[in-house]
Amino acid sequence: MTNLYIGIVLVLFIAVLIGFWQLQKKHIKFSTRVFIALGSGVLFGAILQVIFGSGSEVTTGSIEWINIVGSGYVKFLQMLIMPLIFVSIVGAFTKIEGSKDLGKISFNVLATLLATTAVAALIGIASVMVFNLDGAEFSQGTAETARIAELSEREAQVADLSIPEQILEFIPVNFFADLSNSRSTSTIAVVIFSAFVGVAYLGVNKKDPEAGAFFAKLIRSLYAIVMRIVTLVLRLTPYGIFALMTKALATSDFNALLNLGVFVIASYAAIIVMFIIHMIILMGLKVSPIQYLKKTFTVLSFAFTARSSAGALPLNIETQTKALGVDEASANFSGTFGLSIGQNGCAGIYPAMLAAIVAPSAGIDVFSPAYILTIMAVVTISSFGVAGVGGGATFAALIVLGSLNLPVAIVGLVISVEPIIDMGRTMLNVNDSIIAGIVSSKRLKTFDEAIFNDDSAVVKSDI
Repeated sequence: MTNLYIGIVLVLFIAVLIGFWQLQKKHIKFSTRVFIALGSGVLFGAILQVIFGSGSEVTTGSIEWINIVGSGYVKFLQMLIMPLIFVSIVGAFTKIEGSKDLGKISFNVLATLLATTAVAALIGIASVMVFNLDGAEFSQGTAETARIAELSEREAQVADLSIPEQILEFIPVNFFADLSNSRSTSTIAVVIFSAFVGVAYLGVNKKDPEAGAFFAKLIRSLYAIVMRIVTLVLRLTPYGIFALMTKALATSDFNALLNLGVFVIASYAAIIVMFIIHMIILMGLKVSPIQYLKKTFTVLSFAFTARSSAGALPLNIETQTKALGVDEASANFSGTFGLSIGQNGCAGIYPAMLAAIVAPSAGIDVFSPAYILTIMAVVTISSFGVAGVGGGATFAALIVLGSLNLPVAIVGLVISVEPIIDMGRTMLNVNDSIIAGIVSSKRLKTFDEAIFNDDSAVVKSDI
């Protein structure tokens, strides 16, 4: 009977996937399809949970097959990260007028990303204090135990490395090996190598314009090809989201969810506060937050549902240039750097909250100003190289907790609510990268007010 029930579940699952395909054929808006997939996944997973239970053979067997679609989608997104970073950064250099602009753009983007990450860490710590989570203990089930065992292996990747040694790990030794994501710091290594290629291009273009023009044309062609691949992968988003949410709801322990409810609320409280700070930054730049939110709805909603900063990159850059009036160089730099540096949600709020929660168990006073500043500094430095696709937040947390000599088991204990929180974190990450682009464009005085104020200049995804 078990196999029969599994078969029925899979037939229903495939039927829903066919339904999404029909919606695509009818040219239903991409964001609408994604939200339908999100809701359908929650409903389908909850039904499996209620009827069969999270630990039953039917649920386990069904999810094993359903996970091919969900995990396959995530793997496709991960496949895109390195090519996206390379072509976007190098492409950004081809759009720069001279080395003077390069320095200004780089400084403005990096300063914004890192400064907001430090603030995000502070907000995360404050949220833990407000909700009295410092020293909190969470229940440990089977899934959490397995996750902790897995994390102990991953911790070995970053253990016994001082912060200076971690910084040295950023430097690329074998670019082609880093393209295959062979190291935990491969992402930032590709960023650095791409920047070197871009700087080299500026030098060649100055001395040999013909060779520079040929290279720029080559990069534009490569960029177009990569973006086309991205479009093909993003078309899988509704299917991937449906499968991922089905798995999350079907296999979740609702008692664990209730146990971690306060942590979820505290996380979203921190995310919302940080989002408000982003809006305050805009007001400081004399940019209307209301107009901004109208223009960025598509990309932010995609980031929320897809949980992928990397997947949102094309929409991110297009939104900045075509809807907000940011110059192309600033948009490319901020969008790309935002994939691997200074992610406010995944690399800022999340690790800081976990560090503040477990600190009392290690005999540390969380309220100590010196300790708070230490967390902020470690979080900011550790935010380099966090990939904008599933697992980035976990890796960032491991680095921060390891650097502070704190136990990493807490990362495994919150696994049950990871998908729920990751939605908000990813949206915040993408929003911060857009803010960095606006800051750079404003300071360079290349910000196009006419485009920003034009209500018709809105990016609508036609994926």
